[in-house]
Amino acid sequence: MAQANPTAVTTPSLDDVWHDKKQLRTEILGGITAFFAISYIIVVNPMILADAKMPASLTMFSTIFVSVIGCMLMGIFADAPMILTPGMGVNAFFTYTLVVDMRLTWQQAIAVSIIGSVFYCIIAFSKLSQIISDGIPDSLKTGITVGIGVFLVQIGLQKAGLIKSGGSRSLLAFGSLADPSVILAIFGLVLSLWLFMRKVPGGFVISIAATTIVGLLFQIKGQTVPNASLGNLAHYGNIFMKGDFSQILTPKFLLAIFAMAMIQLFEAMGILEGMLPDKSKFKKSFEVSAFTTFLSGIFGTSPTVDAAESASGIQSGARTGVMSITVGIMFALSTFFVPLLSFVPQAAVAPVIIITGALMMEDLKGLDFAHLENWFPVFLIVVMIPFTGSVSTGMAFGFVSYPLCQLLTGHYKRINAVNTTLALAFLLTLVANTFLS
Repeated sequence: MAQANPTAVTTPSLDDVWHDKKQLRTEILGGITAFFAISYIIVVNPMILADAKMPASLTMFSTIFVSVIGCMLMGIFADAPMILTPGMGVNAFFTYTLVVDMRLTWQQAIAVSIIGSVFYCIIAFSKLSQIISDGIPDSLKTGITVGIGVFLVQIGLQKAGLIKSGGSRSLLAFGSLADPSVILAIFGLVLSLWLFMRKVPGGFVISIAATTIVGLLFQIKGQTVPNASLGNLAHYGNIFMKGDFSQILTPKFLLAIFAMAMIQLFEAMGILEGMLPDKSKFKKSFEVSAFTTFLSGIFGTSPTVDAAESASGIQSGARTGVMSITVGIMFALSTFFVPLLSFVPQAAVAPVIIITGALMMEDLKGLDFAHLENWFPVFLIVVMIPFTGSVSTGMAFGFVSYPLCQLLTGHYKRINAVNTTLALAFLLTLVANTFLS
């Protein structure tokens, strides 16, 4: 069975794939699968940014443009199967913390994002990135992988309608089987599982297409898309390069920059550490991620992240940057065909996300469950990522607890300068977020 985060993987190079038709087909199908798994961001990101008073008809284009650039750079320069696109969680921080709660203008929030990404770039393009990566215990890396997997399962179940808010009774509740979209999602899940277990090439793509067709036949609608008129591009200058740096030296602004930089840095580091099939590609992937995050502010959108939905392409067999390039091309084409996304119901994509997340939980088998001090920090990461909806927050709880657990059990040699520094940085991030909220 394929693994999302194997410890030692030999992957073909970008050049090799172009001459291997079978692997090239796998990479392209993986890219198509990953695109449909993440395509909701084209619609959802502008809707969230609209609450920050940014025009959805324009941020839809900035979301697409920066995703195209990020995926292409990731594919060509890092040769890694990762999607770069404005991220869920960080866009909520951008909108609801910086703009709504702190009452910054969206232009000032853009400036916070840009400056935060500069600090991110400094670390990414220096030796610090590899030093930090090498200093993270393997158990915590496992926790990040599994935590992201559980997070994906949660996202998939919500998109399928199988779980919903429990209101005053509970945190979550079971959806209704009377809802046609839930039945459609269950059909898609069974089909996806069957195709995956039968090792059918392109099984996820086939499942998405088949479920979409069934949904159309039974008139089960997809998502509503914002105004996608290309004529709106004439007004794109209203959000391009509009960062407002006038309040840069105020305490509130500096605190916001610190929190944003930490979110950008650790979100990317966690996802890359948890999901890259070939860890030797971490450095270049991290650099591309940092640079694209900087570009996101220039283009007029919330920061980009390495999308957890990349795992759906990796689980389909993708191992190189061809997958990322394929996703970039799909994003580019979506500029002209965004309305067509409305025909793909979330119930068609949800099964792929659920199965992908489930497969990422395989890594738990390598943990040392005989000693609580080794697996309790991992446990915190695994539960806090989905419960808080933030990779960086989940990492914070795990990384802060790791040296504490080792200290309490007398394992002083396991505590080093890197994990101690990371624990303090995460603790400061949690404190900063507390004061910002």
